[in-house]
This record gives sequence, structure tokens and C-alpha cells, in this order.
Amino acid sequence: MKKSVYISVALVSIVLGIMLSTQFKIVKKSGIVTVQRAEELAAQLKELQSEKNALLKQINDLEAKINAYEDSASKNSVITKTLKNDVEKYKELAGLTDLQGPGVIVTINDSKQAVPPGQDPNLFLVHDEDLLRVVNELRAAGAEAISLNDQRLIATSEIRCVGPTVNVNSVRFSAPYIIKAIGDPDTLEAALKLKGGVVDTLATWGIEVNIKKSDNILIKKYDGVIKFRYAKPLVEGESK
Repeated sequence: MKKSVYISVALVSIVLGIMLSTQFKIVKKSGIVTVQRAEELAAQLKELQSEKNALLKQINDLEAKINAYEDSASKNSVITKTLKNDVEKYKELAGLTDLQGPGVIVTINDSKQAVPPGQDPNLFLVHDEDLLRVVNELRAAGAEAISLNDQRLIATSEIRCVGPTVNVNSVRFSAPYIIKAIGDPDTLEAALKLKGGVVDTLATWGIEVNIKKSDNILIKKYDGVIKFRYAKPLVEGESK
């Protein structure tokens, strides 16, 4: 569209030049131009000039629209990029994205000690509450992502005993249990090894806890289905 307008202006200018050149040659040859002919030429010149001005106005209008469109497209591009970044950030927070980074790998296994006479053998096994204590300590120490036996722990994840096994995200596991956490390795390790903390408590029953720091841990995203039956977002303006 813009290109065709430029072409039209060029053609009008060429035609105007040819007409003026032709008239100049006629005048030069004859030496006489009547008043009536001069008025006709002046009218034609005025008409061509008006058409040229109209075409130039169309060009300016088109340029203004193109610039406005480009500005709008640029703004939309920025908004789209911001929205995409927000979506990725919330997916990370919700556990729906694979993450990697430094952290610790904690392996917890049942005690191999002989159970003393009269003692409850269950005390020497890893239970859901033991795993929950470890997970909570890691969260309190700033862990940004945690998995248990490669099951990503999210807001709706469950860790509960089912007989001698433990269910995590509706998947059943038995010892050993491997907990991966991304965060500052030194801080995470120190939180678990606090005097009188979770590691000391588990050691009382011979439960084995091995903590390994790592510069690069991969924690897979949650691959289950997240469905809220009762909870819903509160729309601004609605009564609580």
C-alpha cells in the first residue's frame, strides 16, 4: 500500500514535468502564448499540485499508522514476554517445572541394629513422621525444591505410612528413602545436623542418615494431576 502511493506520486511528478517541458518547447517555437492557454495551463498545474498534495497526505497518514502499529506491537511483545516469564515463575513455584541447582541428597534407611529384647521393632524403622521432619527442616533452611524418591513434593503431596511402606503422591515406597533438596548445601546440611536435631534423634534408634552435598541436583517436575474440588481463587471485590 505504502509503496503504491510513492509510485503514484512519482508518476504524477513525471507527467507534470513532461507537460511543462512540452509547453515550454511550444512557447519557445511559437513565441506566443494566449491568455486563455496560460489560464488552462495554470488550472492544470493547480490540479496536479492538489493531487500530489493529496497523495503526500496519504503517505504521511500511512506512515503514522505504521509507526503506531509498530509501537503497539512492540508494547504487546513486552507484555507477552512479561506474562510468559510470570507463567514460568509460577510453574516453578508450583513444582511443574524441572529444576536443577546445588543442594543436598539425603539417604535414610532402616536401622541395621539388632532389636534389644522388649523393644518395639517399629522404632528402628523409618516412618512417615521421620521423613516429614527431615523435609520440614530442609524447607525451614531455605530449600527451593524437594523430592522424595524422585516424587516432587508440592502443596498437595502426602507422606504417610501404609504398613511397612510410605506413600508419596499416591506412589508406594519402602526404605531406603532418598530426599533431594535444592538450596545452599552448607545451610541445608547444617540444619539437619543441629545438635539434638532430626539426625541425632534418628541416630538414637540406629536409623541411618547419609547427607551428601552436591553442586548440581536435578529435581523432576510433579507429573500428577492437580485438581481442586473445593478451593477456588478469590475474585477481587467478592465477599470473603
